[in-house]
Amino acid sequence: MKDLRYRLTFKVEQDQLFRDALAMWGISKRALTAIKFQGGQLLVNNIEQNVRHILKKNDLVTIIFPPEEISQGLVPEDGELEVIFEDHELLVIAKQPYQNTIPSHDHPRGSVANFVAAHLQQQELASTVHIVTRLDRDTSGLMCIAKHRHVHHLMSEAQKRHAIHRTYEAIVHGHMEQDQQDIIAPIGRKDGSIIEREVRSDGQFAHTDVVVLKRTMLDGEAITHIRLKLHTGRTHQIRVHMASIGHPLIGDTLYGGRRNLIDRQALHCVELQLHHPVTKQYYSWQINLPKDMQSLLIE
Repeated sequence: MKDLRYRLTFKVEQDQLFRDALAMWGISKRALTAIKFQGGQLLVNNIEQNVRHILKKNDLVTIIFPPEEISQGLVPEDGELEVIFEDHELLVIAKQPYQNTIPSHDHPRGSVANFVAAHLQQQELASTVHIVTRLDRDTSGLMCIAKHRHVHHLMSEAQKRHAIHRTYEAIVHGHMEQDQQDIIAPIGRKDGSIIEREVRSDGQFAHTDVVVLKRTMLDGEAITHIRLKLHTGRTHQIRVHMASIGHPLIGDTLYGGRRNLIDRQALHCVELQLHHPVTKQYYSWQINLPKDMQSLLIE
């Protein structure tokens, strides 16, 4: 029977304690516990060893992670995924608007996670869905998904180091005066709401760069096409920051926008940059604006 468990192989470069090498390779203590008690293995030259083993230079280490169970309540569901990139560790897709990233009470089916779960099942992978870069339901564009728990851990560490870069384009109400603007304003949950956020002094640090691409008129209304770079990843960060300076996203009724021009917030992740968590290779993916946003910019 084929062993479908995720595994990594390393060649030892110097004599050292196995535990120290595992830490150097980014294997977390939580992962080691799972390997020990949930069906994983630590092999040195194809012989099972524990973390107290002394590794010798040129030893071949194989780390086999335990099989993962799909999250309770996540139903694998066949659906169209626009795959931009895929290998053993990562899946990068172009998410469509009006689609949840994960199932919700109001939308239990049809989410990215539902479709990815089925996609992984078709590949016979013993893993579940790990969202790395999440997008709001009405936001479209590039999304990154880890195909294994350990890979998700490595990507989370990269996010903490601000080593994953996302660039967005949006269309906002009004003509922005400045061609370039840094918005540094803390964001927190709005009192009395479980969804809405706001700029507030006791919020979490948040930093967004904004560059104007085009100012134009549409049906007699001033609008601005902008490019945004996130330095932090707070919930609704772009939407809150743009509303805070008087330029809410078109279609974003939660934060002061209007839906007379488009039936969703006009926000799209156009670029994703990262170093691969395992191969360390640098990747940069770009995609165009979707048709509903492009139509707003045609003069």
